[in-house]
Amino acid sequence: MAENVPWSNRLTHVLISSLLFFTIVGDVRTAATSGDFPGAEKLVRDFRQSAGTTPESIEAYSWLARGALAAKKYDEALRYAGETEKQVLKLATAATLDKESHLPIALGAAIEVKGQVLGTVEGRGSGVGYLTGELAKYGKTSIRTRLLKNINLLSLEGRKAPPIKGVKLPAQPVLLFFWAHWCGDCKAMAPVIVQLQKEFPKLTVIGPTKHYGYAESGNDATPVQETAYIVSIQKKFYADLKMPAPIDEPTFSNYGASTTPTLVLVNRQGIVRLYHPGRMTLEEMRPLVQKLVSE
Repeated sequence: MAENVPWSNRLTHVLISSLLFFTIVGDVRTAATSGDFPGAEKLVRDFRQSAGTTPESIEAYSWLARGALAAKKYDEALRYAGETEKQVLKLATAATLDKESHLPIALGAAIEVKGQVLGTVEGRGSGVGYLTGELAKYGKTSIRTRLLKNINLLSLEGRKAPPIKGVKLPAQPVLLFFWAHWCGDCKAMAPVIVQLQKEFPKLTVIGPTKHYGYAESGNDATPVQETAYIVSIQKKFYADLKMPAPIDEPTFSNYGASTTPTLVLVNRQGIVRLYHPGRMTLEEMRPLVQKLVSE
């Protein structure tokens, strides 16, 4: 049938299909995070009628699980997460997961949602147990750090801070600021942390970062080139922030810093008091640091 379709109509179909590929994840995310789950499901269903069950559509569907978790609709979150995982595993195994970019994101989201629901509904031990089992399956894939992040969200506070290669945590309050050279939210955190250092002179700030394989404008870079770029970014955007910036991927992984910035507060005894992926305001952080320095 296709060869009988006029060329202009076929071109129009190709253009429409391409547009669907570019917008499906964002459109479903917007619908799901606003609580419009029927609308989000319809978007995925309509897309699949046109393009089939593609990796993009599976990533889009994973936003239903994330949206339901945020809305505290735990039964729905588990259902969406389970279906997302089922769809991913039809197309990939642990050995082949990272051969495609959308599937690791979708599977990581599904496992994250299930772990957080179990931690909330059945207790932290249940969530950590499940996530630890998934880490055993997927610990050699790109979702390792994401799984560790979720384990840390459920269990790191109140525990000894993991070591940082080449840095000994001082016996005083510490803020670990995990950042990336490309991260706009990290740059926006700089004035907040500078102000905290002014108000709490005993607060030590350490800013671990890592290589991503590229530098300015997303151009590929060797480790040496990227290190030089990281130094230039630190001088440009973090000049007023007094902090060493060790570059070490295992540290990022152990702390589960798949989200940048990730903020970790550690007391004088080396015990984690806050583990927070994402930005925080000065008003949110000030009382936490005040409590930390008072311990």
